[in-house]
Amino acid sequence: MELKVKILKDQTEIALPDNQGRIVITRKLARNKSANSVTLSLKAGKLVGVQSQDNVDADRIITIQASWDLEPAYLAKRFAQYAVERGTFKADPFANTKIPSSQLPTINAFRDLILTILAGLGFELFATSKKTPKGKPRHRWTKKVSQVAFKVDYDGSRATVYWRKRNEMLLKAGAVMKPEPELNKDGSLGFAAKFAERLRSEHSDAVADFVTTKDIILKSVNEVGLFLYFGGTNSWLVLRDEDGKSIEAWTIVKN
Repeated sequence: MELKVKILKDQTEIALPDNQGRIVITRKLARNKSANSVTLSLKAGKLVGVQSQDNVDADRIITIQASWDLEPAYLAKRFAQYAVERGTFKADPFANTKIPSSQLPTINAFRDLILTILAGLGFELFATSKKTPKGKPRHRWTKKVSQVAFKVDYDGSRATVYWRKRNEMLLKAGAVMKPEPELNKDGSLGFAAKFAERLRSEHSDAVADFVTTKDIILKSVNEVGLFLYFGGTNSWLVLRDEDGKSIEAWTIVKN
């Protein structure tokens, strides 16, 4: 991923791909903070607040200025929920905010993009917790599961996939892709669809008429879902072996 970064005296600015907004990293909360933004407050490199306007314990502020079609309240809630899942927060401060199910794929994809960028910059926001994350299942790759052929037959897409290594999904040649994504109410592409389109463009030399012509390597189950059918569902339940057992059932860590 290539990013445009501007380093100034008092802040660092990072332009997000596809005109999706920008990230601004400062020591203090910007007085002219955009209304369409989410702030992450950090203390010693760890997340201590989301949308905390007067967090005196924070020594650094990360402001995420999202594009106009993304609801900041939903994004703030997903960051907070992730912090709860990781054991960093004890409770969701936005418990009364409800995210429409139709918006979840877009919000999750954008949040994951931000976390990927911040991790690449050396920010590990979440304190290590010995507690099992609540609400979000964990999956474990094994050599045994790497031998299983998982089939996809969902929303017009069909494929065979192997979870070959921990961070490597092998999509076999001959996979049929969903041609067009669902659009937002205003006719625009959601972030998940934009991410999927970019993912497809990276492998355009291996696709003809929405059918893959050679094997493709992807990084995760979620990337497989985005690449084949633009996401929008839990792909851990979509990928199934010849007996109908999902990749979720194969790999979930039970406590």
